[in-house]
Amino acid sequence: MDHSLELEQQYCARNYSLHPLTLVRGEGVWLYDTEGRRYLDMMSAYSAVSFGHGHPRLLAALVEQAQRLALVSRAFRHEGLGSFAQRLCTMIKMDRVLPMNTGAEAVETAIKAVRKWGYKVKGIARNRAKIIVCANNFHGRTTTIVGFSSQAQYRDDFGPFDNGFISVPFGDIAALRAAMTPDVVGFLVEPVQGEGGIVVPAPGYLAQAAALCRQNKVMFIADEVQTGLGRTGKLLACWHEDVQPDGVTLGKALGGGLLPVSAFAACAELMDVFTPGDHGSTFGGNALACHVGEEVLKLLESEQLCEHAYRLGNDLQMQLKALAAPEFIEVRGLGLLQAIVLDPQHWQARDFCAALCARGVLTKDTHGNVVRLSPPLTISEAHIKTVVEAVADILREGRQTQKRANMTASA
Repeated sequence: MDHSLELEQQYCARNYSLHPLTLVRGEGVWLYDTEGRRYLDMMSAYSAVSFGHGHPRLLAALVEQAQRLALVSRAFRHEGLGSFAQRLCTMIKMDRVLPMNTGAEAVETAIKAVRKWGYKVKGIARNRAKIIVCANNFHGRTTTIVGFSSQAQYRDDFGPFDNGFISVPFGDIAALRAAMTPDVVGFLVEPVQGEGGIVVPAPGYLAQAAALCRQNKVMFIADEVQTGLGRTGKLLACWHEDVQPDGVTLGKALGGGLLPVSAFAACAELMDVFTPGDHGSTFGGNALACHVGEEVLKLLESEQLCEHAYRLGNDLQMQLKALAAPEFIEVRGLGLLQAIVLDPQHWQARDFCAALCARGVLTKDTHGNVVRLSPPLTISEAHIKTVVEAVADILREGRQTQKRANMTASA
């Protein structure tokens, strides 16, 4: 057994099912293991490595700033925060930004802001605020967030939970309308449910939801931690329906795959409820994070990665659909956030991912029968072809194996 794996099993918490593969190096869209084998990264760390491994511009920005100044207390100013905030707000059409570190922290920040806005601006009674969320959501792992998850394992034995949330089915506008009571202050939604299986709502859902929020004086908060910054082919996934949210959470890709950087950005009406002492983070908005985050935003624009992701994502989806595989229930997604939904009578997603790994394509299953395909945005047409050929090869081999099994059974 790999010695590093032995050490993990002995000394690390058992909160992950460890894959025996040990990765030691990354370059662009490729990952390399201890044996020198090369794998096409079709996971990109849940979108955190959206620009590939070791992008030279991001590495240069990291080293340059780390050599000058990395971290000071937010009690003092550093010169990079304002520039980073201006660029981010300008690009996503927001008024203010509050930088944090992880996606879950950004979501927690949004929850605090929306609740305080409800009391201070909307004028609801103290401690009555409700936030509507969607079933099958994934917004993070903190106790507040798992309290409104519909996944039993995320909740089991971690209570008691906050009761300030109302869950409605994702994509069901009638259910959202029915949940709009006077105490509702926010609607928190992923434009595409990522961990939930790359679930894309029906066209028009987000626009109708945003309109309902406006009619009921409710803040529309888009969780774009995974979908934002070009992943779906637009800077924000909400923009596919021309929806401008009142607030948005960003993370993962914002750190360029080099360090954790997240942000809650919002309109002034919502963000200005915060006053000194209301919220903070030792590392949030640090000089290193701001410098790398700003270079990420520059990179998105200069390399036209949103447009690239939209085009190649469509190509990937069309080529997979063209396989016309009976083993597939459907192929779905937006941009470079795609999913193969497998018929469990033919394949379990975990086994399909293992077969892809054996062919040099690395990804991970979700929800039992969903194979995620979310590569770095820098992927090329040739890489897409490699993935589709690997999928087709697995399907052929699976059919041959099944045919032999049927012949043996009937003999």
